Formats: sequence, C-alpha cells, structure tokens
Amino acid sequence: MKPISLATKLLTGYIKTSGKIGSVFKSAPQIASADFDYMKPSDNTTFTVGFGKAPMMPEDITKKKYYVAGYDINKPATGILDPLYAHAIWLDDNSGRGGVVFVSLDAVGLLKTDADIIKESLGDFLAESGCRSINIISTHSHASIDTMGIWGPLPRTGRSADYMTTVKEAVITAVKAAYADRRTGKLYLGRVEVPDMQKDIRTPVVFSKILTRLRFVPDDKSREIHFINFASHPETLTSENSLISADFPAYLRERIKEKTGDDTIYFSGAIGGMITMSSGGKTMPEKIEGTKNLGRRLGDYALSITDEVELKANINLIKQEFFVEAENIVLMTAAQLSILHTNRYHSKEASLGYLLRTEVSYFEIGELKMLLLPGETFPEVVYGGYLSKEESATGLGPEANPDPLIEIVGDPNLLVFNLANDEIGYILPPNDFLLSEDAPYLERAKDRHGRNHYEETNSVGPKTAVKIAEVVREIMETVNRTKADNS
Repeated sequence: MKPISLATKLLTGYIKTSGKIGSVFKSAPQIASADFDYMKPSDNTTFTVGFGKAPMMPEDITKKKYYVAGYDINKPATGILDPLYAHAIWLDDNSGRGGVVFVSLDAVGLLKTDADIIKESLGDFLAESGCRSINIISTHSHASIDTMGIWGPLPRTGRSADYMTTVKEAVITAVKAAYADRRTGKLYLGRVEVPDMQKDIRTPVVFSKILTRLRFVPDDKSREIHFINFASHPETLTSENSLISADFPAYLRERIKEKTGDDTIYFSGAIGGMITMSSGGKTMPEKIEGTKNLGRRLGDYALSITDEVELKANINLIKQEFFVEAENIVLMTAAQLSILHTNRYHSKEASLGYLLRTEVSYFEIGELKMLLLPGETFPEVVYGGYLSKEESATGLGPEANPDPLIEIVGDPNLLVFNLANDEIGYILPPNDFLLSEDAPYLERAKDRHGRNHYEETNSVGPKTAVKIAEVVREIMETVNRTKADNS
C-alpha cells in the first residue's frame, strides 16, 4: 500500500462526502475481566481432532472486479494462480468441556467486526457441538482478495459484501467439516529451525526461525493432520503480481499432501517489522516458480521433524477483549467512509476520540503455551532485542517499551499467532515509533539514521504494544491465580 496516495484519496473523498471527523460512533462500554477456562492436567493423552476445508472463491471472479490486497490500491485481479481456502481444525481434550476450533483463512486479514459476524453465524453449531472457542486467523496473503477495504478504488471500498458472504459460508463449511471428521488419537509437538529462508528488512534484526508443528496421529491409522506455525509475510509473489493466490502456504500444504496424504492447516507467527522471504525471481514466471519452491521447502522442513513430544490432552484458555486507542487519522477516515468495516467507540481521553475493540487469547494445549494477537506484531515485542537509545528512531531506550511477551508469559517457547480474530495493523515498540512531523500517518518518516518508517502509517498508534502487553499481563495474573486456587 502506498501511504501518500492512500491518504490523499481518502481525505479528498472524506471532505466531499462528510464533514466532521468522528460524527457518529458509539460510547465505549465497560469490558469485564475474563475467566480462565481451566482444568488440572491429567494423564489422558487422547485427543479428538478433525480437519475441514472449503474453497473461498467467488463464482463471478472472471466477470466482476475483485481487488488484490496487500500492495497497491485499485489493482483488479487478472486471474487465479491457486484458489483461496478456509481451513479449520477441531481440537477436543475429551474433558467434557467441549472442543475448540482454529480457522485459517487465505486472506490479508479480517477486522474484528467481520470475524464476529462469522462467529455469530455459527451459533447453531456452537450449541450443537458444545464448542467453547472459535478463532479465525488470517495468513496475511498479499495476493488474496481484499477483505478489509483499503485496496480498492479509493475513496470507495475494495471490500465486496458478496465476497464477505462467500468467506463466511466457506468458514461455516470448513468448521462443520472439521467437526464431522473428528477422530481420536495422539497429538505431538515438534519444532525445527529454518536457518536460511527468512529475512528482517527493518532494524533490529529479530525474528523466530522456528517452524512449529502439531501433528495429530489418529488411532485408526487414517490420514494425519499437521498444524503449522511459521513467521513470514506471504508476499513472495511481490507487488507486480495480479493473480489471486494463497502465496507460499498453498504450496507448503500441497507438498505435505503429496508426500504423506495428510492434511495441513497453516498460521503466521510474529511477522511485523518486516519478516519476509524472497522468491529469488526477477520475472513474474520466475517469481511464481520461486514462491512454489519456498512453500515446498518449508513443507520439507516440517516433514523433517523427528524430535517430538506427546502432549497431554488438556486444553485451557482465556479470551480478553479490550480497547486500543486509534490515533491514525487515515485509517479512522477510512472507517468513517465505510471503506473499513469496523466499529469505533468514543472516549474523551483518546486524542482523536476513537477507540477500537479488539481481543487477545491465551491457550495451553498440554505443555504448549499459545498467544493469539490481533495484528502484525514486531518480533522484538514478543522476544526482546529492542533498540538502544543510540539506535532507536526517537532517542528513547528500551525502557520506553513493554516487557517482551515471552517474559510476561514466562515461556521462551511461547507460540505466537498474528492476525487472530482481528487485524489492527502493525504493533511496534514505542521507542522506534516515528511519524512524519509534516504529515503524520500520511507519509512515511525518515529517522536520524536515514531509515524509513513505513509500518507506522499502517498502525493504529504508538500505544498499542504497551496496551497489549498490559492485557497479556492481566491474563497471566488470572491464569496464575486460577491455577493457585485449584492446586
């Protein structure tokens, strides 16, 4: 996305169609603290797991304009490289509390408003299945169809209401298929380092090289299910591409299917800041083949895992909703114009008067601890490695930043999921958050070291990382208190 052209088109359209920023929005309600759905670990190691998927492609893709998301605005799709899917996995620890569902969308991202609409449409399923948690997580493919709105012919939205219905129906189909597919078996946790594929194109160079796999092995010896998490933007087709694609995750899933016959669901880890890979190609045919090869190589890394731990069948969870202050005038203008389909809330304490409602979830599956975050988190916010005051854009030291999330949770092996149940943009450390003095959020700033600060233009504001860390700390206090009370 090109920030200057985006801002210009948005603000021009806004002036023509509206008047005063923030003219209609809701007052922010109180949000109660959530409880930790906890049961003591047992010796049981039998899970019930199922997999489902459904195509997420509009029937009129060749007749109607659908906009490719992730790079330039107003880029209609010219064809299909590979179809987009909704994948779902049902996980049940057989404790009697009900199963949980994780959905992976080949999408650039869903705002919480749309994620909640899809969850509400599964109300009958929740009642019938006893499901206690549904999580909708986007892979963040930059060759998917615009599901957020900001990649269309601004100041009109690129988000098609008909396509969002297609997405919703695909999720419903995939979730119900996963439930129908449920089988009993064992769940194994394995990890492998991927040493030679990712790169971090923004200072500091901090990211996880670990590909994590949960592998479900059914008792009946039928096909297995691979649950994979890895940190890289699915953008290897680059901005020149106009073909619809899931990018490299499509070919990772395909590789595992070809070699084993097993099903795979893929999720993105901490990808902000910017964690990416290169296809190595110069022409589009070379980039396409390079993208396929990246997915295949990652599939091979996943299949190389041999050191696994059998997980105890115990799934504990907590979801905490909260408000973040929205200071990005460009994104809030887009919301005012209904380009972004999001609910805004009023607060006199917020600089623009805007709050956005979002959520964080924490899961324990046996010994595995998982954190589901609503945007694209800079890895240093998760793992540490902040810039010093001499290195940072602001001259502030690491003390301006929150404690890394792995320290708050107390687990260096914490598994992070980005774009979970919401997409609030980049989540940056405050001491390296820099805006243009002349046009904040309208154009990227250049700092005293000559570094460009693009990601700030696609964030809701500098307070987001601190707020998320506060919420995670509150979650962990609840988790630890609940465990102590039940010891």
